[in-house]
Amino acid sequence: MMKRERLPFTTLCYVEQDGKYLMMHRVKKKNDVNQEKWIGIGGHFEEGESPEECLLREAREEAGLTLTSYRFRGLITFQSAGWGTEYMCLYTADGFEGEVTECEEGELVWIPKEDIEKLNLWEGDKLFFHLLEEDAPFFSLKLSYEGDRLVQVVLNGIDQALEYSQ
Repeated sequence: MMKRERLPFTTLCYVEQDGKYLMMHRVKKKNDVNQEKWIGIGGHFEEGESPEECLLREAREEAGLTLTSYRFRGLITFQSAGWGTEYMCLYTADGFEGEVTECEEGELVWIPKEDIEKLNLWEGDKLFFHLLEEDAPFFSLKLSYEGDRLVQVVLNGIDQALEYSQ
């Protein structure tokens, strides 16, 4: 049987509760592109999944949560010579059932929103948080990296000259 190639589509969700986001500190997986970074919950689409199906499955698998209220906030295009191109559906969720469970990919921690920027984040992720906190309408964000360094930001088709991230 042939091994299926990973689809270049992912979801990422920031679950909100009491002024905090549920964040994952990626410290458990070997050879992890996100090693030591703080990210939301999410992952790669499986064959035939819609963005919402992927979102709901990943929330159950990674955090033990059943999301009951969520919003599709933006489409993020990641581009890097080393990693290729990936398309990420960005969500926030403010309703869920269940208790946060242990995750094999990292430590799940509720972080106050005002402390998020103190974490070891990808530079582009800081842009997500600015847009989410501004309650920006649905957006398209292209982030181009050279290694870990953010080299280009395009928001809704307009080059941003890295004004947020440097």
